[in-house]
Amino acid sequence: MTAPTRPLADDHRVADLALNDFGRNEIRLAEHEMPGLMALRAEFADSQPLAGARITGSLHMTIQTAVLIETLVALGAEVRWASCNIFSTQDHAAAAVVCGPDGSPDDLRGVPVFAWKGETLEEYWWATQQILQWPGEEGPNLILDDGGDATMLVHKGAEYEAAGSVPSATEDDPEEWQVVIATLTASLTDDPQRWTRIAAGIRGVSEETTTGVHRLYQMQEAGELRFPAINVTTRSPSPSSTTSMAVDTR
Repeated sequence: MTAPTRPLADDHRVADLALNDFGRNEIRLAEHEMPGLMALRAEFADSQPLAGARITGSLHMTIQTAVLIETLVALGAEVRWASCNIFSTQDHAAAAVVCGPDGSPDDLRGVPVFAWKGETLEEYWWATQQILQWPGEEGPNLILDDGGDATMLVHKGAEYEAAGSVPSATEDDPEEWQVVIATLTASLTDDPQRWTRIAAGIRGVSEETTTGVHRLYQMQEAGELRFPAINVTTRSPSPSSTTSMAVDTR
């Protein structure tokens, strides 16, 4: 059965698609400075090793990230992307990724991106929710996380669905946590099994920040980690050591 699709014109949000040409020129320059990713394209594009991968990316939407995104796509993955920071998006990069290497603002051929510089907290968490939901009821099977926000949203959503309700936020809670609670409250009302379903389909997450890695280790120690995680920020002290975290199978 073929999964439902959504026109890209209705499945993205960036600041200005007219910035595409500027972004594409900078992506071409960056490709010359990122030979590792370009070598992966040359070696593996034909074999499509990422075919079937649905990758959610929550990572700074920059020109360099654009090269990564288009490498994942070249290797066969489906990708949805948002920034992990409300101020870090390069709007020309976001526009170029939505348009795609062979597209234009009038003929979108890229991937869904939900990122623009200067997002509000409400917009940021809305964008994070968009990248975790494919058309239909599918979610990602892999997460590329930076700071752990996408991973946290899935885990908290599934936790509150299991409890049957979302705890109330108080005025003393940080503003961002109040936004997260509001986001999950609306989600549970709309679909009380959304995050449980999404979590079950995820095969793993990679995390590149110390903060995000600490969150993952805390969840692992508490038996709350719902899918395997890879710590890509800490250098292993020896080739035999591991920086992966196992999932609790209870």
